[in-house]
Amino acid sequence: MDIDWDGLRAAATETMQSAYAPYSNFPVGAAGLVDDGRIVVGCNVENAAYGVTLCAECGVVSALHASGGGRLVALACVDGAGVALMPCGRCRQVLWEAGGPDCLIDAVPEPLPMAELLPHAFGAGDLARVRPPVRRELPQVPAGLREYVGRGTVFVHADSVGGQRVWTGYWERSTGVDGQPAGILEEAPTWPEIGSALSWARARTGRIVVVDADGVTYWAGSGQAPPELPEWPDRTAGIEGTE
Repeated sequence: MDIDWDGLRAAATETMQSAYAPYSNFPVGAAGLVDDGRIVVGCNVENAAYGVTLCAECGVVSALHASGGGRLVALACVDGAGVALMPCGRCRQVLWEAGGPDCLIDAVPEPLPMAELLPHAFGAGDLARVRPPVRRELPQVPAGLREYVGRGTVFVHADSVGGQRVWTGYWERSTGVDGQPAGILEEAPTWPEIGSALSWARARTGRIVVVDADGVTYWAGSGQAPPELPEWPDRTAGIEGTE
């Protein structure tokens, strides 16, 4: 595409007249050529909180998308005297997103591609290389049983050891899972309080039934309790940070 640099500088200079720069007295104008031939412009807009000042190049990119999108092919940025300016580092990243490595930036003695102004740039392609998060394994679930996590039911029940109340349980495979008969997958250790037993249970499945010392059965699993079971009174027991 042929680039009318004189026309771009003229558009940037005209837009510079609208800049709001009462603090620096350094007005800036910018004009960009889009790949469909249209020209989009922007000027700097300062703020009493200096850090939120908007650069002219940011205005160009905003106008680009507000007017239909596309890719920037070239950009001219000028100061109050109409002399070519180089975009700041932040704006180079903004322009990379909008125009990529081949977008040309007006400069003296000749325009420069973004690839030279922002070498080794970070772009959308880098995001594609980010690895998905590794699923956190639950170390208390034996390796041979991890395929069953989320299945079956854990029964947590009161017991007595040496005359002291303890809590234990077992993880049972539901009938018909993978065509296998029902059976106990794993027996739980014993703990002096129910919270640890429920933590053990929640690491295995969302279906948890509690049997208290009086033989009363409760639902302590996720979701709404089955109609035949009352909910365990302390739903926070066994949740990290609540014991």
